[in-house]
Amino acid sequence: MTDRSQDRFQDRAPTLAEIEAIAFDAFAQLPHAFRRLCAGVRIHVDDFPDDATLDEMECESEYDLLGLFRGTGLAQAGETTTGQMPNAVWLYRRPLLDYWAEHDESIGHLVTHVLVHEIGHHFGLSDEDMARIEAQAEA
Repeated sequence: MTDRSQDRFQDRAPTLAEIEAIAFDAFAQLPHAFRRLCAGVRIHVDDFPDDATLDEMECESEYDLLGLFRGTGLAQAGETTTGQMPNAVWLYRRPLLDYWAEHDESIGHLVTHVLVHEIGHHFGLSDEDMARIEAQAEA
């Protein structure tokens, strides 16, 4: 989904299904090798993180978390244990929309950025690693 096809979101907020479609389209546009390493990672979109997640992440507000990776990253991958949940990326629609409303970027760019950031955790990158990589890419 290109930024131009998202022009319809200038007058209204995208629905859960539309954010999900943007995320799946963004994922499909990633390089094949990158996607291949993400085999089995599920993408979910909810309006907000649940209370347990907010407590675990020590969030002050339900708007503090735009996305989250849950699972075992590639760097920690080993044998799967019984009952282990599949790796997943969660995107939170309402916090994304709140951020989008306050910044000058398209919703597609924002969703893609958060999705790639959370997938970075699947690769074993810390927030600090990703900030350093982004800073180098912008230089």
